[in-house]
Amino acid sequence: MNSLGGMAVHSIITSEWMHVHLVDWMHKGDPTVFGNLLPSPEVLDAVRESLGSLRYNGYAPSVGEWNQPHHDTRAVSRASYMEAREAVARYSSSVDVTVDPKDVLLCSGCSGALDLCITALANPGQNILVPRPGFSIYRTLAEGLGIKVKSYNLKPERGWMVDLEHLEEQCDEKTVAIIINNPSNPCGSVFNREHLFDILEVARRNFLPIIADEIYEHMVFPGKEFHSLGSLSLEVPVLSCSGLTKRFLIPGWRMGWIIIHDRNGVFDQEVRKGLQRLSQRIIGSNTLVQGALPAILKNTPQEFYYNTLCILQNNALVAFEMLKNIEGLRPVMPEGAMYIMVGINMEHFPEFSSELHFLEQMVTEESVFCLPGQCFDYPGYMRLVLSVPEEQLREACHRIANYCARHFTINSISSYLVQRKHSLPCPTQAQPTLTTFSTKTGGIEDDM
Repeated sequence: MNSLGGMAVHSIITSEWMHVHLVDWMHKGDPTVFGNLLPSPEVLDAVRESLGSLRYNGYAPSVGEWNQPHHDTRAVSRASYMEAREAVARYSSSVDVTVDPKDVLLCSGCSGALDLCITALANPGQNILVPRPGFSIYRTLAEGLGIKVKSYNLKPERGWMVDLEHLEEQCDEKTVAIIINNPSNPCGSVFNREHLFDILEVARRNFLPIIADEIYEHMVFPGKEFHSLGSLSLEVPVLSCSGLTKRFLIPGWRMGWIIIHDRNGVFDQEVRKGLQRLSQRIIGSNTLVQGALPAILKNTPQEFYYNTLCILQNNALVAFEMLKNIEGLRPVMPEGAMYIMVGINMEHFPEFSSELHFLEQMVTEESVFCLPGQCFDYPGYMRLVLSVPEEQLREACHRIANYCARHFTINSISSYLVQRKHSLPCPTQAQPTLTTFSTKTGGIEDDM
């Protein structure tokens, strides 16, 4: 979290620390924290088998090399670790691209993958472009290395699509990479194929590689489709970062990866070698999970993914339907991931100086804690997580409604009508229908 976001959250927590046992924690991006979303039994079985094999107790090679001579006693274990890279390559291949295992680097979670990519591509004094609103870890990782961060805007009125004109305006002679987060944290947006091609064209014109944060890959609601940027790019080199954290509901296992999409060999001379050398800093990622990775990616049933998405989409619809009727708020219906962004029309809450002040007081009065937009470089909004149990989500939205009703002020008829207009779904989105999904039990990076 960047310094501004950290200060925002610290202010809320410390001001109401005595109320912590009452708080509905609507801010935590850890899907396991509420206990209602569990990993599939196949995932647990895979780790038990990996542990019981006694083959994965040592250090793993940082990039999984297996070209050892047969007399080398490490050859078997190295071959086993290479199987993990092969499994990721199969899992990440599609009709648009076949991933080669040599293009896979295993990392300590997706945040570890992002760290390697930023470090490999940028030097102190150079800059990278990040989305606004966007996950604060990009800024944290970059600024800690003396790398500057410039933000490009996303458009809430267009389902949080990238403002392509603004993106291009941010490119300068010191820009070395663009970070694209799809599906999005905190917005829950999912970019369609055409929009991704438009983004690639901006990168191509400016000779910039892309770091694609795709940790929420495939976590899209019915009617939407996930497309990996790397699978679509013919010219622009793309470093795709993902892992097991979100889709498999095991963030604490810290297994992520980088896939190098570079059809023209732009990265061959320096970047590829740099990534491999940087990966040696952690002496290989979690070995037990590496051993389990082939079985995890192969054996996890589609029903598990479907059940998780049913819960998330149902909660998204519940939250949107309840929040859109609250005067002073304007939710934007998400299309995937596990969050919903809600605009706060501060004109109608004049007693508060900012959305941070608004949310601090909401903790005091209603014991509901949502992350302020400042944490994502986007004041005037708050983010709710959708991985909570539905009953708890409904209760939180009910408390938010009570809180807003007590503090809402109509400044003028015209501003009120404008506010109500912006409470409607985005024009590019279909009007959602609230659906109760029947889900089966037992199957369904950071805290933000």
